Amino acid sequence: MRRAFVVVMVVLSLASLPAAGMPATPLATLHAVHVLTNTEADKGLPVAFEATVGYSRWYDNGFFANDAGEGLYVLMSPAASFTPGDHVFIRGTTHGSFRPLVNASSVTLLRHGSPPVPVDATYDELIRAQYDALRVKMTATVRAADTVVSRSGSVRSTRLQLVTPEGHLEADVDVDNPNLMKTLLDARVEITGVSAGKFDDKMEQTGIVLYVAQFQDIKIVEEAPLDVWSYPVTPMDQVLYVPHISGLTPRVRIHGTITYYQPGSTVVLQDGVRSVRVSTHDREPLRIGDLADATGFPDVHDRELTLSDGEFRDSLISKPVPPHVTTAKELAFWSPNQPGGQEDNLVSVEGQVVTESRAATQDEYVLKSDGRLFTAIYHHPLAGEDVPGMLNVPTGATIRVTGISTILDTNAVEPGQETSFNILLRSFDDITVVAAPSLLSVRNLILLIALLMVSVLVIVTRSWLMEQNLRKQAAVLTAQIEAESIFERNRSTILEGINSCQPLANVLQQITEMVSLRFQGAPCWCKTIDRIEAGTEPLNKEGARIVRQTIPSHSGSMLGELSVRIGPDPSWIESETLAKAAELATLAIETNRIYSDLTYRSDYDQLTGLQNRASVDRVLDSMVEAAPKSGKRFGLVYTDLNDFKQVNDTYGHAAGDVLLLTVTERLRACLRPQDTIARFGGDEFALLLDDVGSPGDIAGVLGRIQDAIQRPVDAGEAEILVSASMGIALSGDGFSGVDELMQRADQAMYAAKANGKARHEFFVAPGLAASPAESSPSKPVALAVA
Repeated sequence: MRRAFVVVMVVLSLASLPAAGMPATPLATLHAVHVLTNTEADKGLPVAFEATVGYSRWYDNGFFANDAGEGLYVLMSPAASFTPGDHVFIRGTTHGSFRPLVNASSVTLLRHGSPPVPVDATYDELIRAQYDALRVKMTATVRAADTVVSRSGSVRSTRLQLVTPEGHLEADVDVDNPNLMKTLLDARVEITGVSAGKFDDKMEQTGIVLYVAQFQDIKIVEEAPLDVWSYPVTPMDQVLYVPHISGLTPRVRIHGTITYYQPGSTVVLQDGVRSVRVSTHDREPLRIGDLADATGFPDVHDRELTLSDGEFRDSLISKPVPPHVTTAKELAFWSPNQPGGQEDNLVSVEGQVVTESRAATQDEYVLKSDGRLFTAIYHHPLAGEDVPGMLNVPTGATIRVTGISTILDTNAVEPGQETSFNILLRSFDDITVVAAPSLLSVRNLILLIALLMVSVLVIVTRSWLMEQNLRKQAAVLTAQIEAESIFERNRSTILEGINSCQPLANVLQQITEMVSLRFQGAPCWCKTIDRIEAGTEPLNKEGARIVRQTIPSHSGSMLGELSVRIGPDPSWIESETLAKAAELATLAIETNRIYSDLTYRSDYDQLTGLQNRASVDRVLDSMVEAAPKSGKRFGLVYTDLNDFKQVNDTYGHAAGDVLLLTVTERLRACLRPQDTIARFGGDEFALLLDDVGSPGDIAGVLGRIQDAIQRPVDAGEAEILVSASMGIALSGDGFSGVDELMQRADQAMYAAKANGKARHEFFVAPGLAASPAESSPSKPVALAVA
């Protein structure tokens, strides 16, 4: 079952991987990941393998996975809690770090089990990362036990400082019980946990840390010689007197008043004129001014006596130390041969503020006193805590600062010389303003002279700017007048084009060019509801300001829209220019419509939409002129509906109109696209047949027309029967012009009527006999009511 489950998990992991850039098969064992180089791991290779949890810290989104004596770190998102010994199935991708690790997309619990068996390890083996990410067991002495808080601030645990004959290391224990953990101080313990490295930001190893899951993983091998608070108090000037045992510095205990506290870093205790700086990892609250005991391990840095790995017990009894009132000269003088030094003591000194600044981690006030510069420093609280606003002190003011005196570098100065020093402030309450800056100072005189010079410069500059502004205004006004003149000239030209009935597209193009010129070449375009477009519409309108103006008709409806892309700042000429341009566009569009309507009315019959006589005259003129050159014949057919007046008299003019429209559609259906149909008025039609053949061919067409016309016409309540008499005149028979051709067709039509109606007759020149195809027999026609 276990193997089958693993196979299923591998298949699921394959299905969840992206197709691009991933190998077909994921790495299926922890060993396959462990042997990768960081360069290979940075390619994000897919993984799907089973392992055992060696240690899990869910609130830091990670755990250590072990398998067959190898280990690696797994990052989880989202976080999940596991117990050492849990068997899990991991899916995700590789990533380079100190050693290859895995970014898990999912971690599935398979079953619970026993934690991996720890390996006996030495400090030297751990510092060489020989057992990196594995559970190990080693013996060390506990020097300090301090509470730490997770990065999220939600979980507290304990950090132990451990020491072996070979070196120092840390242990993070998932126990939030400071009092319990401090019972281990000075005890020699066997501690079991997962080994990992501590690194700088270049991934260079700087130490060792053991991750311990529970207090039961720590076993006391040798009890502490004494309770750390049972040690006798050592005078502060004798902390180095205690003997060293096996190369290890034994613990000492000192007593004094807390004069300075920087959590997680430094505490200063002072007893009379003696003081000791204690380095600590502790972040628990301590109150400045309380009597307290401290234990730690004596050390010397840069000729300065300190205690390391400090632990504290606050008595909560307030006994503040009065600051030693001193001078900058006294503090700058350094000599170990004189007992009156103030290194690490609480002092109070006055100085004049030269400058002040806020840095990322501290606030600094540079002071001057006795011709010497020194700096008062306030360290910001721990990351995540609120930083109070900086106390702003006027430059030149005299202030008194109270704090811990620190020599910057005692190794760089010989006894009897002066050196630089800082004052470490505890809060902004350690700053007192003694005197405000003097008004009669060199600095203020310089500022006054500078102010006068600036005032003169401002006056001169303002006068020059006013002159330049007047010139610019005059130039702008001149340009505006010229632009208005050009605009009006263009407007007059456009009006002339409208009055002369120029094509609408040309007129609208002139309007868009006029607007574009008005806005220094800005793109302008116009679109009408009749799908006429003019101007230049830019392809890319992103980030631009588009101003649009509706083109209204006089009835209020929309005729189109005028648009222009201009700069980001609106100007006073926008609305005026576009309004005038829209007025011109309205006039152009409506004038064009009126002209088009009049033109249409002059050339087309209003009922049928056919060309009228004037239009056909022009068509005939062009055909007569082109016939000799093309060698083609054409024919003119006069068609008259027989007894049409009786239709109007019997059924009314509405029925007559229906009859005319029906005949029109039937004529269109019988003729070719190149042929022309016209209505000469009443019941008379003219047909222009282009490129005709023999009279016999034409007769066939006319016969079809007769048949079509004679089909009953449904006029609502009546069914009307009608016929037509047609006369045909052909080109090429020696006529003199259009009028004579029309007369011939008219004569032939009347001949058809005289010969019995419902027929067609060809015009035959005098002296020529008509062929049988040039006439059609009469057909009886009757008007009938359906």
